[in-house]
Amino acid sequence: MLRLRRPSPAAWGTIVEAACGDAEDYWRARDVLVQAGRAAAPYADRIAARLDDLLRDPHDYLIGQLAFPLAGVGDVRAMPALHRLAVRERLWRERSNAPALAVMPAAELLPLLRRDLGVDAAAGGNACALDVLAAWGPAAAPALPEVMACLEGPYAYDAARVLGRIGPPAAAAAGRLAEFATGSSRPPGPYGPDPRGSWYGVRMAAWAHWRVTGDDSPALRIYAADLDSGLGSRVLPYLADFGPAAARHTGAVRALMDSPGAWARVAAAHAWWRITGDPEPAVPVLLAAVDPEWDGHIAYPTPRAVRHLGEIGAPAAAAEPVLTRLLERETRLGHGWERIRILADDAVTRTLTEALAGIGPRSPG
Repeated sequence: MLRLRRPSPAAWGTIVEAACGDAEDYWRARDVLVQAGRAAAPYADRIAARLDDLLRDPHDYLIGQLAFPLAGVGDVRAMPALHRLAVRERLWRERSNAPALAVMPAAELLPLLRRDLGVDAAAGGNACALDVLAAWGPAAAPALPEVMACLEGPYAYDAARVLGRIGPPAAAAAGRLAEFATGSSRPPGPYGPDPRGSWYGVRMAAWAHWRVTGDDSPALRIYAADLDSGLGSRVLPYLADFGPAAARHTGAVRALMDSPGAWARVAAAHAWWRITGDPEPAVPVLLAAVDPEWDGHIAYPTPRAVRHLGEIGAPAAAAEPVLTRLLERETRLGHGWERIRILADDAVTRTLTEALAGIGPRSPG
């Protein structure tokens, strides 16, 4: 399961039965099952029944290995186990749980998230909860009081991202976001309350302020200062989100497409296309970042380049052969990180599939 991208159709069934059984090595099967994602859907009843059995044992510390696969298909039968895990302070311990939790219906999970965030805005596990809320976007609006409290702690960067994703319903945070963006104030940490120096999240705060107010002038002014001081690579993703409103910066963005760093080149190519609508100089830069022999190492921006090529669509048709080659691999991408290897490869596979769909069918000949 960890090695092959397309295992036998019966393989997941075998894993589920082992994970739900009493065999001595059931824990090994659960380590795989927790990464199942949508593949667990046909086995939800079996997993839920076994999870119900385990919940009768107040000392079973492995319920998360069945709760998260069930949550990953949006099954509300995972909620009793998630409540128990939250009480044990295990629910938000790892950010890798966020993708599964984000699939759960917001109405079911929001009360638990809000309760957890409300205990301590500086708690170490808040990052996962904030990741889930960011993924929900406007549906996370009921958690605004707790998110705004987190804006005053070491997870202010993550909280600002959530507020930006929520958008106009988070307008009550606009004043505080403006203070953080301009540097007139800053949150504490994560390296302590020392206010000296600029906060690393000023660009995120500026973006979030624009998202909640619709006023782009403060953010674009801040990003222009970064471009003028040689820090343009930091603001490229934000400029891409602004699109044509950032047209005054096309010269600086075009120059960054020749940066020595692959991440900066990919971000600049994407920003150029989003701002100008012109794919001609962007596609070769993005295509150069897609190595057909890429092995999944996270140091390379390959998935991001693939996603951007798919967004460009038909003008990126030259990417079709290399994307197809990566998609047709028999073995999973990854570096032996067994705890996330299936999840990581599935995410790449979805990105490749969506990109190819965006580009469209290959022209005959």
